[in-house]
Amino acid sequence: MAPRQQVEALYWKQKGDGAVQCDLCPIHCSLKEGKTGVCMAKKNIGGRLIATTYGLTVAFNYDPIEKKPLYHFRPGTSILSLGPNACNLACGFCQNFHISQKQAPTQNITPELVVASASADNCGSVAYTYTEPLMWYEYLLDTAQVVRDAGLKNVLVTNAHLEPEPFDRLLPLIDALNVDIKSMDGSFYKKICRGKLAPVLRNVEKAVGKAHVEITNLVIPGLNDTDGNLDSLAKFLAGLDTFIPLHFSRYHPMYKLDTPPTPVETLLRAAEIARQRLKYVFVGNVDVPGYNDTLCPFCGAMLISRKHYIGVTVGLKNGHCLKCGKDARITGA
Repeated sequence: MAPRQQVEALYWKQKGDGAVQCDLCPIHCSLKEGKTGVCMAKKNIGGRLIATTYGLTVAFNYDPIEKKPLYHFRPGTSILSLGPNACNLACGFCQNFHISQKQAPTQNITPELVVASASADNCGSVAYTYTEPLMWYEYLLDTAQVVRDAGLKNVLVTNAHLEPEPFDRLLPLIDALNVDIKSMDGSFYKKICRGKLAPVLRNVEKAVGKAHVEITNLVIPGLNDTDGNLDSLAKFLAGLDTFIPLHFSRYHPMYKLDTPPTPVETLLRAAEIARQRLKYVFVGNVDVPGYNDTLCPFCGAMLISRKHYIGVTVGLKNGHCLKCGKDARITGA
């Protein structure tokens, strides 16, 4: 394997005068010699776009899979989680800004070490998470293949802000995704995140039916918490599959945004709006009894009880409700 700093990026082109353009995500950074893209993961070195963060991770932990959050993919299991010092969005409310928006200490983790570490702790899955793993693209492709070859599952926790070709190339290696849809308002993405909504929705549409998909929406007072925005998100997801789990997460003041935390009442309102269209809606970052459990959408029986991100399966067998016998569409339960 070539030295990390010489791993060439997969999606880029030369622009003349030594400049290059990155074509991995919709931002399409144009970089002169020595310049780094907004994601902090790609740099023009000698007229070539180099993946400078290849194999460098800011975090390497064992988590409950529910913490991703994934509630309906292998519930109650542990997952090995790792992520890069990188992100291609610039959300002013970023909850992980210290590792996604700023330089942070890293350690080199080879794909083989990822598999060995997951296997040693009996983790059947590996999550690429914490920041924006899609900016780790070259390493992500390599590692996901090694993980797949070892018989383990690949989980992607992502903003899905990627161009179609690289997303479609990666998708066959991914078993489950949690996609952060930040708003259904394109101007929100442009002004608050410096990105675009359309590519995110396109990639969600492509993933549904090919991998297990769950969605997270961080509800921020005054920015994306209108009834119209909440209903628009639920309507979009219902048009793809009414069984897609939707997680409304509580915002806390962070990074550049000092707006007070999301009122619990707002989260409950969001859940009730979405439940008019979707079978599974949850509330996160706050402990509200009943809003993190999975109930059968057909008979209302308790299927999975959760507390502090730990799921305990109580009413399922082979993915079917023990009370009514219907398929609850929960993978690995």
